[in-house]
Amino acid sequence: MPATRFPIRIGRRSRGYLRLWTVTPETAYVELDDDLDVRFGRWRFRTPIANLASWRIEGPFVWIGAIGIRRSFRHGDVSFAGSPHGGVRIDFHQPVPWGFLKVPAIYVGADDLDGLAGELARRGVPGVDARRDRRG
Repeated sequence: MPATRFPIRIGRRSRGYLRLWTVTPETAYVELDDDLDVRFGRWRFRTPIANLASWRIEGPFVWIGAIGIRRSFRHGDVSFAGSPHGGVRIDFHQPVPWGFLKVPAIYVGADDLDGLAGELARRGVPGVDARRDRRG
């Protein structure tokens, strides 16, 4: 399948802060081809599409808890978000090595949550829309 790219939404209030970490609209995206490739400023995360177990759309989130790169101490998932509008959680069959971490799932704050979820479904990854507020 051809590569498909989804920009990560960079909110107006987040731009200045994220620019300090080299995150711009040009360096914040999710790309799907044979791999899931997430870029967020100077950081990258990659795993084969075959390792994707499921997806789940969640959100919206509280701004202060959503912006930037975050790691959940409780579950070990990592998030890449530039806006609190929501994210697509992607769970893996096998945890993905990322630096010294083993990551079981990621959240990506794609601008088009429905489009990213639809493309994952088209590639055979099952999922569900669990947003609290579906107005977009």
